[in-house]
Order: sequence, then structure tokens, then C-alpha cells
Amino acid sequence: MATAESELYVRAFARGLSVIEALGDGGGRHSIAAVAARAGLPRSVARRLLMTLVEAGYARYDQGEFWLTPRVLRLGLSYLYALPFWKQAQRTLEELRQETGESCSMAVLDGEDIVYVLRIPSRRMLAMDLSVGSRLPAHAISLGRVLLAGLDDAALAHYLRTAKLRPFTPKTVTAPAKLRQALYAVREQGYAWVEGELDEAICGIAVPVRDEHGQVVAAINVSLNPAEFDEKTARKRFLAPLRRAAVQTRAPMLDQHARASARTTSAGTTGSRRAPR
Repeated sequence: MATAESELYVRAFARGLSVIEALGDGGGRHSIAAVAARAGLPRSVARRLLMTLVEAGYARYDQGEFWLTPRVLRLGLSYLYALPFWKQAQRTLEELRQETGESCSMAVLDGEDIVYVLRIPSRRMLAMDLSVGSRLPAHAISLGRVLLAGLDDAALAHYLRTAKLRPFTPKTVTAPAKLRQALYAVREQGYAWVEGELDEAICGIAVPVRDEHGQVVAAINVSLNPAEFDEKTARKRFLAPLRRAAVQTRAPMLDQHARASARTTSAGTTGSRRAPR
């Protein structure tokens, strides 16, 4: 693995990515000084990187200000298209939304946050307006609990030791020991229920999506109003549909793995044949 001190690490490339992130922070147009401050770079370095992005078509410039172009979407969409389950998940979550009548989402873990890779809102919107790319703290929502519970013991121990477990409501679990217990319970029961820990007006139930090796690679959930559902009623009404959706989402990964195994077996069989004499 490349570290900031190793010869494999390309500092200019890393700085360019930080400038792209700085341009996307808050939207709108940004001065060189603002981008340099957000990216933690000298103004001279930020200026060269910004002009490179303009030349490459990822940014535009006018009267001392810079902004991103739609070409940047290629970077994010490349990630989504690379997910072997994403296209199937779109159809599956749409069907889940039609079946449940509630907002349905899929997310992956990125550091201490979850990132939405798909969201199908219901007609009756909840308090939060979220979309693809939105980030939320993993410890305070059902999607995050499922993803954290899917970490191996070493990764989970590191998270609990280093994560900033910020309280958002009086219900937010911020004690590492208590959160560990909650995550172990998620592992045991195969789903997460979180009520009012990020927003007191929102609760949710989530299940894992596993790859062909059984590893948790994503989570899907249904977002609910706590005035209408508690854990018991939500589990009774939504857990079975969520688990079916998780299995359907997993199908392309299993098919891909089966095809790869078949090719390997075929190649091995062919390679083991003796040449005719």
C-alpha cells in the first residue's frame, strides 16, 4: 500500500483530488484563496492545479473564480457503474418502494460515514432530503449500524477507538462500549433498527447486502416515521421484504462469481489435457 512517505505515492495527484473536493464544497464558485484554504495548500500550488483542471475540462474559470463542470460526474459514476450490484439494486429498490410505500436507500461505508449510492424516496417525504452522494455519520443510522457490524473485529476495534461519535439527539449512542454491544446485536439478528438517533423524527430498519464471499458490501433500508412504527411493527412489516431485496441485489455478484469459477474450471481442465500423439 502507498503511504504519503512512500515512492508509490503521487503527491500532485492527491493534491489535485483535494482541489476537486474543495471546489465541490458548498457548491457555487470559489476563489483561489478559498480553494487553497479548504484544500490546505499554498495558493501557488492551488492555482496550478486549478488551471490544470480547467485545461482538462473538469473546471471552468471566469473573473478570478473557479467552478466544477459536469465532467466531474464521470468520476462518481465510474464508482457506481463499477459496483456489480448497482444496476440490479435500482430495479430492486424501486420494487421495494412500491411494495412498502416508504423511502428506500442503499449505502456503502466510507470511513466514519455512510454514503448513499441509491435512494428511492416515497411521496411523503421525511425530514431529511437526501440523494446519491449524501453522507451521514455511520453510528447514528440503521444503514451505518449494518455496515459497521459487517466489519471484521480488527477494523471494528479501530473504528470504535478513533471515531468521533457525535451526539445528534438525546438518543444518540456515543459510548464506544454501548455501540459495540449494539453492533454485536446487529450481527446476531441480521438487521439494524435505529430510532431517533440522528433526527428524532426519523427511524429506520436496515439489512446487509453481501458479496459472493459473504462479506457485507452495502446496506439497504426503509426510512420511517417513529410516530407510526416501533421496532416490533417495523420488523413484522418490512424485514422480510428487505431481506428479499438484499438477496435479489446480491444475485448479479453470485452470477459473476459462478461464471468466473466456470471459466477457471474450464481453463484448468483444458490445460490438464494431454496433447495428442
